[in-house]
Amino acid sequence: MDENIVQRFLFEDLDIRGRRVVLKGAWREMLAGRQYPSEVAGLLGHTAAVAVLLGAHRKDTARLTLQVQGSGPVRLLVVDCDPELRIRGMAKADEGPLDGSERALLGDGRLALTLEESASGKLYQSHVPLEGETMEAIFEHYLSQSEQRPAFLRLHADAESASGLLLEKMPAADARDADGWNRITQLARTLRAGEAAALPPQALLTRLFPDELLRLFPSDAVHYHCPYDPSNVEDMLRNLGRSEVDAILAEHGEVVIRNEMCNHVYRFDADSVAAMFTQGKPAER
Repeated sequence: MDENIVQRFLFEDLDIRGRRVVLKGAWREMLAGRQYPSEVAGLLGHTAAVAVLLGAHRKDTARLTLQVQGSGPVRLLVVDCDPELRIRGMAKADEGPLDGSERALLGDGRLALTLEESASGKLYQSHVPLEGETMEAIFEHYLSQSEQRPAFLRLHADAESASGLLLEKMPAADARDADGWNRITQLARTLRAGEAAALPPQALLTRLFPDELLRLFPSDAVHYHCPYDPSNVEDMLRNLGRSEVDAILAEHGEVVIRNEMCNHVYRFDADSVAAMFTQGKPAER
């Protein structure tokens, strides 16, 4: 089974659609070198799964950034998904023990979704307060507010994978089958932790919904994308100006730029700064 995919599907006899995401290699790349506690990694994995589930609905139209900001020990979760379903993400959390429910770890705060249209570059943002005791409940509340339709989520994340199942009730669902949404969500609640990442799409959906007629659409690949790119950092330093960069160099002995989103560190000594400004040569890593 492909390690990093999002699968769209439709219940043929019901006005209910769904998407399923599995992240393995891409998820492990996002965690590489981070040393997150398991509680923080789990919350970030849930956010990554939801970002892809939402991004797949807008594939080829917009870059999506999903942020969860809280007042608790876990202060920030952010995942970015571009139109090619390339993802990156990070978390910020206080040091020390992390006890309590997912909501206790987040505290009060808000969930924000930013869309950047590919063609125009226009930005659209929506945000809602954090409502619910789990990430599933928080994201379900967001979807019900922003999309104005009921949604069902199942999320799971551990050190090896992050996965999610999203169901959305469309406007004609009750007219097609008055019990359809209730029946489908009750069946979806039987999904066991980690099962979404372990089974191929057809096997999983057949196990969950054995008596329903399903249409599976072609799956889309998801990739982790956060390359090490000194040239962008050099451009930023040139824009800052030689005198400012020299002042930093004099105070600290080197210029250190940290890209927290990608977990990259860029270091520039006196020679590389001189080359950057006088000869235009790329600085060494």
